[in-house]
Amino acid sequence: MSVIQVQDLTVSYGALKALDGVDFSVDAGELCGLVGVNGSGKSTLFKSLMGLVSPKRGSVRLFGHDQLRARKQGLITYVPQAEDVDWTFPVSVRDVVMMGRYGHMGRSRRPAAADRAAVDDALERVALTDLAHRQIGQLSGGQKKRTFVARGIAQEAELMLLDEPFAGVDVTSEKLIMNLLTTLTTEGRTILMSTHDLAGVPTFCTQAILLHHSVLASGAPAAVLTESNLAQAFGGPRQEEK
Repeated sequence: MSVIQVQDLTVSYGALKALDGVDFSVDAGELCGLVGVNGSGKSTLFKSLMGLVSPKRGSVRLFGHDQLRARKQGLITYVPQAEDVDWTFPVSVRDVVMMGRYGHMGRSRRPAAADRAAVDDALERVALTDLAHRQIGQLSGGQKKRTFVARGIAQEAELMLLDEPFAGVDVTSEKLIMNLLTTLTTEGRTILMSTHDLAGVPTFCTQAILLHHSVLASGAPAAVLTESNLAQAFGGPRQEEK
């Protein structure tokens, strides 16, 4: 059974069709790169996977369930872009990571020893133990990304959605995140991430999806990111992105 199964997904905002007949699947343990120009529907696809927008037609199944059930069971986590977060909110790095444990705590929201241990482990894996008590807005771009990756790890979500995890991060954070994502997939987690790093996708992704409102190609990165496919998606010869 596929972890993600999307069939004929079509989403419109008024007269604008953001996604048109999108079909793809992602199996367990895959690290899948979602590639496309800005405005190609990547953010709408993430929102659809999270059940935050209603499709005009089509379906999304996660672990064989609808999105709401998958979210309630803590099977899916989302790592947003920096601009989607209120960085002035008075919470610490540890507080943010602990939010990933809420589904394990019940109504009291009181962390047990297992919750604290999960948070400690997640912070260590993203190398943020020493910054655990710092206010989230005081971190660098890379450290912020690592914090939200740690939240997903602490949540023990089996599916992680990452929106541009390498955008605006330092080289150290990029390498740490990249190595960590690879490790997580070897542990059985499944990852779908959007990225503009065309050169890096064949190196660290096991699957790629080329999106331009519909899926232009999906499969092994080398077969997806061909010159002809990229020209169709980006409107010209391949341009290596900085």
